[in-house]
Amino acid sequence: MPRYGEASQKSVKRAMRKRKHGTLESGRSHTKVTSRKQAIAIGLEEARKKGAKVPARKSSGRKSTTRTSSSRTRRSSSGTRTRRSGTSRRAGM
Repeated sequence: MPRYGEASQKSVKRAMRKRKHGTLESGRSHTKVTSRKQAIAIGLEEARKKGAKVPARKSSGRKSTTRTSSSRTRRSSSGTRTRRSGTSRRAGM
């Protein structure tokens, strides 16, 4: 069973042709699209809006956020930053 329907293939084909001619624009910012992958994504999104047979979008790649150095500090009740006792700096360096 094919994953993509005829209507979605036509939509992607149209988007790729517009990209090749330099007339394909992104939706929100209206900037010219030069990336092949972005052109395919635009074509598939248009096909989804029309109700064509297209697999569902993949979920976001970021499932859990990683904390950086700001996780070492915490805010006290007065709102100023303080260091945790386990991460204190050495004195005399």
